[in-house]
Amino acid sequence: MAKDIRNLFEADNKLSIDKMPKGHEERFLKKLEATKPVQKKSRFSIINIAASVVLLLGLAFGAFQFFNTENQIEVAGTNTSDVIETKSLGDISPDLKKVEDYYLANINLELSKVKLTPDNKELFDGYVKRLDELKAEYKRLTIELTNQGPDELTVDALISNLKLRLNLMYRLKEQLKDLNTATSGRI
Repeated sequence: MAKDIRNLFEADNKLSIDKMPKGHEERFLKKLEATKPVQKKSRFSIINIAASVVLLLGLAFGAFQFFNTENQIEVAGTNTSDVIETKSLGDISPDLKKVEDYYLANINLELSKVKLTPDNKELFDGYVKRLDELKAEYKRLTIELTNQGPDELTVDALISNLKLRLNLMYRLKEQLKDLNTATSGRI
């Protein structure tokens, strides 16, 4: 039963000496090429890169203009080209910036919680009108802060304005709650 391994290799060599049919290699390579995924040409040319750069520059300029005009207010009675840069509480000190951000965030939060219905629209409009008046006064105070520099009275007036606006929002919320309980009691 034992066979000599050399005899087995000799028999195998005789089988491998047989030649492949003509054109077999070319047909195999053609089939191999056909199964490869087709690579699309990249359309990422210089023109596309330039267009992307122009778009990014435009967006950056637009964002700069948007955020830059946030602290600018037109002075009443002047040309529209006369715009002054105003200071806020945050420009005076980081602590005052925290106070200003706290009040503004809470005012906006309370305003976003208000559910407007036909029943409370008149009440809501009255409060919004008063809030707009206080906001205009706040802008006037920031102009005063910019022109005269920071002083205790102006800073206190700005903080009091923010407190008043937040308290106004709390009062609106309470009155709307009372109005809702009164209207739900009638139904």
